[in-house]
Amino acid sequence: MGTVDKLNDLQSRRRAIEQGGGEAKIKKQHDAGKLTARERILALMDEGSFVEVDAFVTHRCSQFGMTEVSAPAEGVVTGYGTVDGRLVYVYAQDFTVIGGSLGEMHAKKICKVMDMAMKMGAPIIGMNDSGGARIQEGIDALSGFGEIFKRNTLASGVIPQISVIMGPCAGGAVYSPALTDFVFMVEKTSQMFITGPAVVKSVNGEDVFSEELGGAASHSTKSGVAHFKAADDKECIEKIRRLLSFLPSNNLEEAPYSAPTDDINRLSEKLSTIVPDEPNKSYDMKEVIAEVVDNGDFFEIFEEYAKNIVIGLARMNGQTVGVVANQPKFMAGSLDVNSSTKAARFVRFCDSFNIPIVTFTDVPGYLPGVEQEHSGIIRHGAKLLYAYSEATVPLINVIVRKAYGGAYIAMSSKHLGADAVFAWPTSEIAVMGPDGAANIIFKKDIAASDNPIAMRQEKIEEYRNKFANPYEAARRGYVDDVIEPDSTRPRIIAALEMLAGKRDSRPSKKHGNIPV
Repeated sequence: MGTVDKLNDLQSRRRAIEQGGGEAKIKKQHDAGKLTARERILALMDEGSFVEVDAFVTHRCSQFGMTEVSAPAEGVVTGYGTVDGRLVYVYAQDFTVIGGSLGEMHAKKICKVMDMAMKMGAPIIGMNDSGGARIQEGIDALSGFGEIFKRNTLASGVIPQISVIMGPCAGGAVYSPALTDFVFMVEKTSQMFITGPAVVKSVNGEDVFSEELGGAASHSTKSGVAHFKAADDKECIEKIRRLLSFLPSNNLEEAPYSAPTDDINRLSEKLSTIVPDEPNKSYDMKEVIAEVVDNGDFFEIFEEYAKNIVIGLARMNGQTVGVVANQPKFMAGSLDVNSSTKAARFVRFCDSFNIPIVTFTDVPGYLPGVEQEHSGIIRHGAKLLYAYSEATVPLINVIVRKAYGGAYIAMSSKHLGADAVFAWPTSEIAVMGPDGAANIIFKKDIAASDNPIAMRQEKIEEYRNKFANPYEAARRGYVDDVIEPDSTRPRIIAALEMLAGKRDSRPSKKHGNIPV
């Protein structure tokens, strides 16, 4: 065979591999509203930048007739390229090839690009679309999952890890996404579950559809497994690109800087009137965030899960910041099991990747009740305390209104290590709200009064005037300054600039033991 023949043979082999499971299966993928593995990668990467790795790898299983089964690219496309000019590594399971099932060599391909991402200090993006473990390969398939999980764990906090669920993801396969930093799901075409509807029915007798059991809606609203939900593959990929634009490539880098077009000294009149005079009336904390960050551009994470707290990424003076904020519109902004866990993991992510954290506080306390106590509000609530206490990135807190009790401490208080704490004149910093405090402190006075109702109201106002304000905390240095709400943006930016060179350390240890 001459050189020309060999080149033709090479090109023929490549074409066969690029066809995956063949035209019929590709059509079936498209008919289901899904892109193919290669189409997904090409949509994600800058044009012409993708370089495939291990295209010629094949399985070596000889059991159950597998010697007769062809698996182009071993059912997973792996490689690297750029997104907005920055290096990323990627793998995409190919459902057209043996259902994207994971076997020994399939897993080795994934592990190779994960290892490369760690060596190069670049994000890894995994696109999951698989029927699960390749049963014909038995323990070799399980070994492959274990190797991936180990790498997910070692890469945590070193490089950003993004999981994208674009089809089925069941059984052991779900634990790789669960170990990564962010999980994307696509409505109607992606599902995640440990055991599918058939097994649930046989074990528990429960009738449930795949979408209800583990669809994008369920995981983005109820379980908290999915950080983002998209209508289709293309929208999902656009959101991935946007997320990457905020993130550094690894834990030794700063997040990418974007030259600001928004005035750093911009004042906001809206902030002066946004907090209602009535202490129990709600408002939308997202409007506060939009007034403060660059161009009002806030990329929310977990938008539909634990809505009583808001988390997300934004820029201030061109610099990426993580935002954590209580949301008075839901459950009065109180902290519960889910919101504490949601915020704690985000704080730890930001701290891992050198992203300053800006907190907006309006919290009446931890949510009371039998259900919360039995669900472990003590244990889960402690996660937020732990996360803020452990963080060494710049921490800035703006107390907008209520900051009561243990929840005041948990929301990036000075006592946990906040570098700059600002309070609006509308803020109330106390052990508890005026109503409850008056009932305890002035219990005897109220009981002895001829008009207990009027006396109680008088004592509530007395407590509110004396303690439900930011000045007692400011007198003790727990609040650095009481600021005009309209100047919140320039004050935060000035604090971020002051804290740019922050260096902080923690006691030498193997690792802490967070209350998981």
